[in-house]
Amino acid sequence: MFCPKCKSLMFPQDGKLVCRKCGATLEMNSKQVITHKSTDKEMAVLGEISGTLPTADVGCPSCGHGKAYWVLRQMRGADEPETRIFRCVKCGHSWRESS
Repeated sequence: MFCPKCKSLMFPQDGKLVCRKCGATLEMNSKQVITHKSTDKEMAVLGEISGTLPTADVGCPSCGHGKAYWVLRQMRGADEPETRIFRCVKCGHSWRESS
């Protein structure tokens, strides 16, 4: 997410998005954060998920709905493939693509 004041990239810190350039902060809700299970590190996702993201016909493991938004994230080194992260259109549950 970008800072509304100076247009710099904002970073998650203590449950908020913080601009390192001008110090502006924005509150994050739980739908904007994914916790990586193996490291317990939090990762901010693309702000509010809306109808502008691509969708896939994939079943949600939480509610069984058949459609989800998806984004690609580079989770490991540059020599490793990206990870596709899904978010259910209906319930908002997030999960990573199974390999």
